[in-house]
Amino acid sequence: MTAAKTSHDMLIDFITGQSVPNVGVEAIRQELERYLVNQKGYAKSDIGVAVDIIVDISGDLYRSQIDLVVTAAGQRFMVIKCAAGSLESRQREVLSAARILTPSQIPFAVVSDGKTAVIYDTVSGKKIAEGLNAIPTHSVALEKLKLFQPFDFPEKRMEQEKIIFRSYDSMNVNVARKN
Repeated sequence: MTAAKTSHDMLIDFITGQSVPNVGVEAIRQELERYLVNQKGYAKSDIGVAVDIIVDISGDLYRSQIDLVVTAAGQRFMVIKCAAGSLESRQREVLSAARILTPSQIPFAVVSDGKTAVIYDTVSGKKIAEGLNAIPTHSVALEKLKLFQPFDFPEKRMEQEKIIFRSYDSMNVNVARKN
């Protein structure tokens, strides 16, 4: 017996212009993309969509994507996890992503359902604000980056942070991933 092929409605991604399946949190991502451009002043070119992340855990590679990665003046500023349901339950996943995506931690980690958001300081891991309005504008991002002192996540904690990311990320369902 062969499995029936599932067809999904398709959307045109606001940032990339590519056709994407409307599964999981794709509608939320589309809302956030528009919000970041139309309300927060980011250019489409400032927003990375489904940014690849490859995590090496003791020689085993785990591949995934981060929903949105926002830059300002060419520097990564904010990682955004799109989620339905309890946003604060995604704190560890989004913080881990912001800590391990690049050698230098990305300053802010955000979880949003398209209606509200929770913003975290990546270095301290503390919640610093709530609500869509609290997501920094492009001009605020530029100012914050002037003050941000980038530093690498401590090597002794990096392996643990990778495992945390993989553990939470692997539980995501209805996610269309690039391979």
